[in-house]
Order: sequence, then structure tokens, then C-alpha cells
Amino acid sequence: MAVVTHDDVVEAATRIAGAVERTPLIEARLGGHVLWLKCENRQTGGAFKLRGASNRLLAMSAEERARGVVAFSSGNHAQGVAIAARRLGIKAVIVMPSDAPRLKVEGTRNEGAEIVFYDRRSEDRIAIAAGIAADTGATIVPSFDDPYIVAGQGSVGLEIIDQLGRSPARIVIPCGGGGLAAGIALACPEAAITIVEPDGWDDMGRSLRGGAIVPVEVDAPPTLCDALQTPRVSPITFDVLSERRAAALSVSDDEACAAIGWAWREHGLAVEAGGAVALGAVLAGKLAVSDDLVIVVSGGNIDPALHARIVQATR
Repeated sequence: MAVVTHDDVVEAATRIAGAVERTPLIEARLGGHVLWLKCENRQTGGAFKLRGASNRLLAMSAEERARGVVAFSSGNHAQGVAIAARRLGIKAVIVMPSDAPRLKVEGTRNEGAEIVFYDRRSEDRIAIAAGIAADTGATIVPSFDDPYIVAGQGSVGLEIIDQLGRSPARIVIPCGGGGLAAGIALACPEAAITIVEPDGWDDMGRSLRGGAIVPVEVDAPPTLCDALQTPRVSPITFDVLSERRAAALSVSDDEACAAIGWAWREHGLAVEAGGAVALGAVLAGKLAVSDDLVIVVSGGNIDPALHARIVQATR
């Protein structure tokens, strides 16, 4: 199994320095405490995913680039790969669920990627991508199960330390497959790590508590957090978070929506449900608030009409 280290994260940050935005770390106040929001919703493509995608594609050889890439994603990783591929002149095919948000589908297509749709409940996106790769020679670019992806996402953590001038005591991070959380855990070895998932899609939390990887239950409920609907985490991300003894929480859609409304009213931040779960857990009182807490806001690709309804409903 591939191993990712702190040095890999540092190398990745150097490699992608000209390809990604240094996103804001903004001060927030809650319950008399000062805490910090790391705003990856302000990243190019609307989410942190460009970091890992850029690191993976920039590390490819000329021969690999000529054969193209294939990825599978509900949207944010799709857009990250599509942007990175367009910049490098690489053909990209993205396998996306047929129920992916239209905003994310259009964003991916507008970057020049070819989209292949599948049914999230009855088809295997990994098998579809593998078939495309076998037919075309394209390189599969997973959303989290890849050391280059994890290392690239970890650049978020290095930025946090640089912007604060120190390591925070704790970082709270949205988690789907765990690439972002694992990367930040490697980048920030002195910080405690808390991951947050949607209720019913908390397979990383259950895996960490049980000491072995378990998949999402077959009857997992629908959720607004499309970006975090990962059916099974990977050994790479599980091992990193297990080694770091990461704490795990989950939130309901209502708690994620409350965070969407709060982020807009308090800071003018447009945040999607999956990107708001870490903030949602803190606002819901599931984690003690302190003055040395960083909350990662991981994405902002939300339909404007849906965002307006959520903000109105959570006033």
C-alpha cells in the first residue's frame, strides 16, 4: 500500500503553488470565542479538489498525459480534474452520477471534460472508470484513494499553519473519502483532528471506532451533502486518520443547512451542504468551541436558488 508522509505534502504544495489559490483564513466569533474558517469554497472550481487533482496531473509523465485521464465524482473532484486537465492539455473523461447537481455537471462540462453518467444505486463507478481506462490507456485519478491526491489536499493544512503563524489546537474537517482530512492530518501533526460526515454516510467514523474499514450501509438515507456520499473509504486515508486518532462526528441535513445560513449571514460565504458539515457540527454544539479552533469550509458549489431557500428557511 502506498504511504503518504509530511514530506510528500510539502513537495505537493511546492508543485502546485502556481496552480491553486491561497484561500482566506478568516476570523469568526462564536459563543464568546474567536475561531477560524479556512475558506476552500473560495478555491478555483469552488472547492479544495483542485489541489489534489493538480498535484496528480502535474506529476504525470508526458506519455501518461497523452493518453488522458479518467475520474469518478459527483462534482467537486470532477471539476478539479477537468480544470487541471484543461490547463495541461489533457483529455479528461469524468464518470458522474446521474443525480449529480446540475451546477456541478455544467461546471465540469464547461471545462472541456467528457461526462459519462451512471446510476449511483445500481452501478459501480469504479468499474466503469476502470473499463474506460482499459479501453483508452487513460490514467485513473481517484478522488481520495491516491497518495498524490492526499498530499495535494494536505496543502490546505500547510496554509493554515502559515496563516496562523503556528499550528492550531484542533482542525475540524468535512469528510467523504477522507483525502482532505488525511492530508491535513499529515500537514499538521501537532493539531488534533476531528472529521465530520453526514448522518448515515458516516463510514469513516464507524471505521475509526471499529478499527477496520466498513462501507456505508446499503440503505443509507438521501442527503444534501452530495460531495460526501462516498460508499467506502480507502486504506490510505483510513490508516492516516487512525494513526492520528482522529475524532469523528456526524450531522443531519438540517444541521448542515443551519451552517449554510450562518455562514452567509455572518460572513457572506456561499457554502454547499457537504462543505458546511464541520461548521454545522460546531454550531450544533457537538464539539466544544475554543479560541484555537480551525473549521474547514471545503466547498461552495451550491445552486443559487437552493442556497436562497436554505438561507431564508434558517433565519
